[in-house]
Amino acid sequence: MRVIIAGGGFAGLQLAKRLNDKEGIEVLLIDKLNFHQFQPLFYQVATAGLDASNISFPLRKVFQNSKNIRIRLADITEIKTAENIVVTANDEFKYDVLVIATGANTNFFNNANLQGKSFPMKTTIEALQIKYHLIKNLEEALDIKDKEELRQKLSVVVAGGGPTGVELSGAIAEMRNKILPRDYPEIDFSVMDIHLVEGSPRTLAAMSEKSSSQSRRYLERLGVKVRTETHVKDYDGDKVLLQNGDTIPAKTVIWAAGIKGNVPKGIDKDLVARGNRIKVDRQNRVQGFEHVYAIGDVAYMETPKYPNGHPQVANVAINQGKNLAKNLIRQVNGNKHYQDEFEYHDKGSLATVGRNLAVVDFPKNRGHLGGFVAWVIWMVLHLVLILGVKNRLQIFVNWVYKYFTYDQSLRLLFKDFYSKQANEE
Repeated sequence: MRVIIAGGGFAGLQLAKRLNDKEGIEVLLIDKLNFHQFQPLFYQVATAGLDASNISFPLRKVFQNSKNIRIRLADITEIKTAENIVVTANDEFKYDVLVIATGANTNFFNNANLQGKSFPMKTTIEALQIKYHLIKNLEEALDIKDKEELRQKLSVVVAGGGPTGVELSGAIAEMRNKILPRDYPEIDFSVMDIHLVEGSPRTLAAMSEKSSSQSRRYLERLGVKVRTETHVKDYDGDKVLLQNGDTIPAKTVIWAAGIKGNVPKGIDKDLVARGNRIKVDRQNRVQGFEHVYAIGDVAYMETPKYPNGHPQVANVAINQGKNLAKNLIRQVNGNKHYQDEFEYHDKGSLATVGRNLAVVDFPKNRGHLGGFVAWVIWMVLHLVLILGVKNRLQIFVNWVYKYFTYDQSLRLLFKDFYSKQANEE
């Protein structure tokens, strides 16, 4: 069986690892990057808490001793399902089984101004761009004398009150409170406002009421100005216009308010559900196809427990990869009529706001934890999920250092890199 996996994120990587060295299966993993990105910690790269290499792991290193897995660095330009061919910019590849695991990207909801002027955070490069932008603004703020102009230069608006928005705004607030005044003693950081804007009535709307209210209290304790029941309507680079008519002067808007699936060209539009996700059956098979599957954030599966599709989180992607691997191995072994259906068994949700501040929900008995214990659970879980012993050790050392010093040592501004990225934009 020649299997092509399109994408090396949580879903694609888990599937490839489960198919590693399995008899009768050849795997080609295609990704535009040669490394796996640990997305839950992008916000720590963006706020100089971790180096980009700490949360990235080379795909070839994962499979350097593999007998049946090969990797190609390429952009997939089209899928020809009638011919069982995946087309890239440089080559075409035949498959017996295709697994689309291309993940999701930022959804700006067709707002050209927001897309052009705000900062998304769905890749390591985008997280680095946020970091360089924040540091560059701080350096330029040293020459600003007018208080309102300084407020506009330093203030940050985070759009979206889900885990990414909550964690990012909390981390920026901690920097402002504990770190930046020591780096820039000339600047009055009392004028640096951090706004978190969320369209629903509460932050962390997908979690319990306790977690939502607790996360908001934590954010406000750190000095974040939380605005709910409104959303960012427009942005001109200087002022943010909210749906309720309010404006916020800010030179930095970070967009964490929506995602959409990365659907490759060649998938019929009738197979694409809301959120730009591909419709699949309970075995992750794309509807209408025998040998094409979709897993992870790009897959839309309706089940009795999740009639509107599964949440787009890492645990769903990982478990869909595991389930599909079992089914493909059974097919190779001649047992294709016995295939497991997928259902997500939620083991809990968690988010961190800052030092000693986190929330955890357990689905069993609707358990809830907050504060220091929840924060420790959050750290342990993320360390377990990170690939590579070296990465785990580096992250742990960084976290311990920051805990005792209220500091981090990664506030580096590479001007040539930043200029190049600005020119490309």
